[in-house]
Amino acid sequence: MTKIGLAYINGAVPGFEDFGCLPTDIVKENGLVNGNKASDELDALIIPGGTLIESNDINMGLNTEIKKMARDGKPIIGICAGFQLLSNQIDIGRKSPVPIVKPGLGLIDVNFSPLITSDRVKAKVFKNSFLVKNQDEDANGFHTHTYGKVEGDAKPLFYSQVQRMNYGDTNKKGDYNIFSGACNDDGNVIGTMIHGILDENPIIKNNLLEQIDATDIDDIYTKNMEVKRFLRSEVGINTGIEIPSIDPIKKPKYLMIGSNGSDSGKTFIITGLAGALTKRGYKVALLKVGPDVRDIIPGLYLTKGKMEDFASIKIGHLGWRDIESTINTLNNSDYDIVLIEGVMSVFTGLLNEKVPFSAAEIAMSSNIPMILASGVNKGGIESAAIDLVSHANMLEKFGVDVEAILLNKVYNDDIFDNVVPYIKNNTSVENVLKLPKLKSADMRGFIPEVEIRYELFTSHAMNLIEENLDIDLIIDMAREVEFNKIYSFDEIKSKVI
Repeated sequence: MTKIGLAYINGAVPGFEDFGCLPTDIVKENGLVNGNKASDELDALIIPGGTLIESNDINMGLNTEIKKMARDGKPIIGICAGFQLLSNQIDIGRKSPVPIVKPGLGLIDVNFSPLITSDRVKAKVFKNSFLVKNQDEDANGFHTHTYGKVEGDAKPLFYSQVQRMNYGDTNKKGDYNIFSGACNDDGNVIGTMIHGILDENPIIKNNLLEQIDATDIDDIYTKNMEVKRFLRSEVGINTGIEIPSIDPIKKPKYLMIGSNGSDSGKTFIITGLAGALTKRGYKVALLKVGPDVRDIIPGLYLTKGKMEDFASIKIGHLGWRDIESTINTLNNSDYDIVLIEGVMSVFTGLLNEKVPFSAAEIAMSSNIPMILASGVNKGGIESAAIDLVSHANMLEKFGVDVEAILLNKVYNDDIFDNVVPYIKNNTSVENVLKLPKLKSADMRGFIPEVEIRYELFTSHAMNLIEENLDIDLIIDMAREVEFNKIYSFDEIKSKVI
């Protein structure tokens, strides 16, 4: 039978996309497939995205097998971090005064450095590999990465149309402005920054099947179902935490994690909740208000969930899909719980006439309940409490139900205990929660916008959430919702004034 391997290693996100429903076998860090060398067993290999370079979990066993398959002319497709692995080197020193250079395998003659993009894209195709034969139209997919600047002399495969990079609009002309795919001289070792390249482009998928002389297509798809069952049987990767089977919830329940500003720990909180809920058997959908879906990837690392096309909720011209169609799609899905991560403060952009432009407006549109969080590391616990009271009362004025206030990174329990009565006496919020400061969070590898190691970040997030929050209480805060309306700018302004 035709065998297509999928790398299953710490830092990878093998459930992030379906890869054309082609992977038939799991390849672990030792480079073995069912006890045999991958180079002997496999006809092709797919290396998924993730934090493979930051995690340093590609060992010599898998490296050796990748190089052997490349020499044998077998197709190897590296996506995002998988592409980085196949390159010469990667500078992961974003916000570092000096480059932090990690070596790749040197199979594709390119180098990587920091560049943030999170767009749905179309990409111009250059026919330098079997993979893009007959692909006369632009290829479709999406970008979501921090280290995506590709430079080098390798044969190009794709240039993407990216509208935003490094948090700014840069491409109003719609140019093909990002080098997003390349291959080796023989065309069998392929790297691309485009996620969904096999899912959204049937010609490209069929080219791979043709290249490996696959005639047993039905058997491949059947075996792929077994691979997916395996992926979804474990929380995270190599944790040994099994996901139990439970009766599904008839209709998904929603909960937003909002905040009073950046650096509140929303990503850390939603990641830990996603893991804790998955550990109980719930199927969790993860959404981000606005375009930066990188923030929900650590949660998807734990849930093995797919990056859905509704994962990025539009605010103005930013994001992938509007809240109305997102709610309608989710309410007809098999998800149990929907966790939505806000953007910046819940009120950031509220008085911008591009509607909707804030997390508060998204919550208002569909009566989505909220946990309102704040990090206490900048202004102290007392200042955070005062700010949260103000935010909670304004949200109540807008009709948003704040189910809990959460103080994150708490460094003194006595001060926290003293602000709880103040919060309860000055809001209608019954639940005041806390998460302690995580001392090791100062390390690189804990900051999603800079450098993150998924296996490290996610294990700490899930453990801290489970040790300090009542998960049953959190589940009770979530509820079914329906889309109601997007409030006009004048309606919003009248509520504020």
